[in-house]
Parts: sequence; structure tokens; C-alpha cells
Amino acid sequence: MKELGIYIHIPFCKSKCSYCDFTSFANKEKTVEKYIECLKKEIQKNKEDNCIVDTIYIGGGTPSFIDSKYIKEIVEILKSKFEIKQEAEITIEVNPGTVNKEKLKDYKKAGISRISIGLQSANNKILKQIGRIHTYEEFLNTYNLARKVGFKNINVDLMLALPNQTLEELEDSVEKVIKLNPEHISIYSLIIEEGTKMEDLVNSQKIQLPSDELERKMYWDIKNKLEKNRYIHYEISNFSKKGYESKHNTNCWNQKEYLGFGLAAHSYINNKRFCNTSDIEEYIKNIENNNLKSNIQICEIQNEEEKKKEYILLALRKIEGVNIQEFKNKFVDNPIYLYRKELEKLVNEDLIEIDLNNIKLTNKGLDLANLVWEEFV
Repeated sequence: MKELGIYIHIPFCKSKCSYCDFTSFANKEKTVEKYIECLKKEIQKNKEDNCIVDTIYIGGGTPSFIDSKYIKEIVEILKSKFEIKQEAEITIEVNPGTVNKEKLKDYKKAGISRISIGLQSANNKILKQIGRIHTYEEFLNTYNLARKVGFKNINVDLMLALPNQTLEELEDSVEKVIKLNPEHISIYSLIIEEGTKMEDLVNSQKIQLPSDELERKMYWDIKNKLEKNRYIHYEISNFSKKGYESKHNTNCWNQKEYLGFGLAAHSYINNKRFCNTSDIEEYIKNIENNNLKSNIQICEIQNEEEKKKEYILLALRKIEGVNIQEFKNKFVDNPIYLYRKELEKLVNEDLIEIDLNNIKLTNKGLDLANLVWEEFV
């Protein structure tokens, strides 16, 4: 049986952060129950057979914003519908200010093994400025509660290059998180997305962002600090203790298959990338009318050449890069010969380096890829 990942999208939030362009909504509490019923129905109607699930990721939105009974129901129906590995990594995203001890206990009882907490910064002034609903002290309470409940695999999200953020402030945030000793730390550069409140604030010059030069210094200083504290830098924006790399995300970077359930959720099955509609009213209406196919939008049907190129681009997100032997095992061809012209250009620009085993980013390539991945690819 093939291994499969599952993503569940919970699109509800207490409040929308100023930088967020994800498919998520505030002030739609009355829709939650109906949405969950439709989500469970979508899972139940799925026809993917002969697979075993090794990762489940519950993201959003803010999954911890809704009643934990809904999360338990979702996990239960997944277990009844799919064969799930006993040691499967099951992750839920939580935000301080939306979770308590009872919810965390419910998650643990449901079989969730990994918690991802959105902190972003330990500076309360910056948190308020970017639209976060919590304080650093509330984050600490959430983290400590998760430990008391028994979670032994915790990720903490941080951001760099935030408005008015200094290098010293970022270092302070990272040092505070390191002292907590989480198993995983993700650090993302702020990207100004079109149509967000943050874009309006930047365009109207109401806030100022750090320069590109300062952003680069932030990235490398934090990378060095985390590595000195025995966090392994295994992907552009991700660091972990040994053995605690995110299995769900790593599987995606390794081009493994996954199913997405819920509003705007994406899937990758049998060389097809497809997603659900991002219109919540349409999503609910189609499922209530047993017309689930109308929610699905085909994004891409890959041929073999497209699959090979995507494999390389995804693998370059990993610090170890493209494993040449694994590429040959999957596609027969040697990628160094197959893409010799493209690779030669990237080598000449000092963006990648090639040895007998791997094709991977240089420091210059990592710099560019972290700044804007879309520009690199």
C-alpha cells in the first residue's frame, strides 16, 4: 500500500492577522457546525483506497479556535475511514488566546501527537502591530500547558523582518524560545501579500519594514544561533532537534502524495494537483446537495517531465538538496546529465553546488530562496 498524507483545513479565526492571505475568516462562528458536518461528509465520501496514512496535519485558519469536540470528531472519522499508521505524526496548529488545558487534553486523547504554536514574536508591541490576538505571556502559558498535558513534540513559529523589528528584538525572541527547548522551530520571513491589511499599511507608509540587508543579517544570525544550540537546519525556514523534523512537510518536499479535505484544501494524487473551492458558501452548498465534485478544481495534471522538474525544485528547499541516487531510483535518469544546461547556469551564478551525491543550494542560493522563493524558481 502507498503511504499518504492528509491535510485538514479549518478556516475559522478569532481575528485575521494583518499579514495573512490564507483562506480564513473571522466572525463566522455560526457557520462552524455546518462546515464541520460538511467536512466529515467529504472525508466519508472519499474513494482513495489501498493506502496507509502516515501523517495528518490540521491547519487553518486557527484550528484551536473551534470547539475541541469538532477536532475529536474529525480525527475519529479519519480513523474509521483510513488505515492510519500507529506511529503516524498527527499535528494541529494552535494559537495562544484560543486554547486551554481542556482543549489540549482533548487533542491528546484524540491521538494528536504534535502541536504547532504560532508565536511569531516575544515582543508584545510587535504582536499587536501585526494583528496577533495574544501576548508573549499567553504563549508561555499555552506552551507550558501543552507540556503538562503530555505533548513531547512541539513546534514554535517565529517571523523575521516584521515592522519595526530590530536584530536585537529578534534575537531576544529566539533566545526565549530556545530556553523553552521545543523540538522544532520554524522561522519565516514576512512576505507582503497582495490584498492584505499589511500591504495597505506598507503602501501608505504607516509602517516601515527592515531593509533587505538587515533581513539577511537576521536570517544568518538566527541560523547560526539555532545551530549552536543543536537545532538542525533541514529546510529553508525550519530547524529541529534530531529526529523531530516535520514528517508531513518533509513528505511534501519529497513529492509524496497527500489528500486535502475542507475549504481550499489542496491534494496531490496520481500526478494530479487539485483543490477545493475557496468559497465557503459554495463548499457547503455542494456537499449538502451531494455534489462534491463541483467543489474540486484541477490545478495541474503532470507529465513525466513536469514531475521531474518539480521534484528538483521541491528538493532544493531541503538543506541536503536533491539526492541524486533517489532521483535515479524514481525516474531512472541522472538529473546532472538531464538538466546539465540549467544546472551549469545555476552553478556559474553560485546558486547551487553539485557533488557526487547531491545538488544543493549554496549560501547565496539559500539567501535568495529564503528571501523570495518564487524569484529563485
